[in-house]
Amino acid sequence: MNTFRRIEQAPDNVTALVRVDFNVPMQDGKITDDTRLRAALPTIKALQSKRCKIVLLAHFDRPKGKVVPEMSLMPVADPLSKLLGSPVAFAGDCVSDAAKGAIDALPAGGVILLENTRFHAGEEKNDPELAKQMAALGQIYVNDAFSAAHRAHASTEGIAHILPAYAGKQMERELDHLDAALGNPKRPVLGIVGGAKVSTKLDLLQNLIGKLDKLAIGGGMANTFLYAQGVEIGGSLAEKDMADTARQIMEAAKGKCELLLPLDVVVAKEVKPHAEARMCGLDEIQPDEKILDVGERTIRYLREAMKHSHTVIWNGPLGVFEMPPFDQGTVLAAQEAAELAKSGKLIAVAGGGDTVAALNHAGVASDFSFISTAGGAFLEWMEGKALPGVEALRT
Repeated sequence: MNTFRRIEQAPDNVTALVRVDFNVPMQDGKITDDTRLRAALPTIKALQSKRCKIVLLAHFDRPKGKVVPEMSLMPVADPLSKLLGSPVAFAGDCVSDAAKGAIDALPAGGVILLENTRFHAGEEKNDPELAKQMAALGQIYVNDAFSAAHRAHASTEGIAHILPAYAGKQMERELDHLDAALGNPKRPVLGIVGGAKVSTKLDLLQNLIGKLDKLAIGGGMANTFLYAQGVEIGGSLAEKDMADTARQIMEAAKGKCELLLPLDVVVAKEVKPHAEARMCGLDEIQPDEKILDVGERTIRYLREAMKHSHTVIWNGPLGVFEMPPFDQGTVLAAQEAAELAKSGKLIAVAGGGDTVAALNHAGVASDFSFISTAGGAFLEWMEGKALPGVEALRT
């Protein structure tokens, strides 16, 4: 269960240090996608309604503890001000007398963005002295950056042990949905895990087989499992040296979690868009062919599994979705999950960069119950690892 402190429990009329994720895509000094700015608005507005001064802390890019002018957060202040509909001040450091003076000058409900926390070498080292200097600027701490919660940095974890700490609205939303998907889910729970390599998702698979009722494996990693079962996979991408590991996972899943592997596949001789392709059974793959997607029988099987589940958690595409026609398995499965979620029959939670891109490609991202854009933090949470930035918020 989620036992972290929420903004509603925070006092009014205080100075709130709010850790946000403003590591936004930027080109020529202009933001090209303001999704992360919009995600911070509910927290800022909730604190404004409590007449708090709001001091925003964020990192941008990887300056490695040095001041790198092109990695300044200054270009973020004006777009944020426009989205918020009220002024956003900017201070050229995240710890200094100048920052303190600018914060003191803010009216109740005023907002200021401080300069890139990673301009200080102590940020990524979680230096206690830097955390103390940051904490001195406020009276409470609010973490609204789940995407940075897997890092124990001064601004994501250190401050939370000095000031009373609360989860922001975006953090709260993320944690509540993740708890509904794996922590305290409505069963049966189906997991869908795709992607290229078993080796990068070993911890994930081992954690999930102990928590799910069914686990569907797709993408290149499914080829490794098929190879481990003795299927002739031709020239398909696979980690043949991971075959023993795949067999161990299959053995460990027995009696706990039903593994769903492809029943048929789409193959081609070339990995390129609109390559000549065919659907075939697992015993019909030719030596010069590569598995690039799941076949119709597998999709039907997967759609049936969704219909008999109450919760689906998804990470990774089922095929080479960037190249039609090898996107069909991912698209059709995503459409089924979205339709069931939209009609209230399923809680559908997804996360990870490729997954978000695949669901956007399928045109169904907005119909999922929740999509996490957190990347590394989402993956570590699925692996069952404790996230420092979250643990520091627990009551």
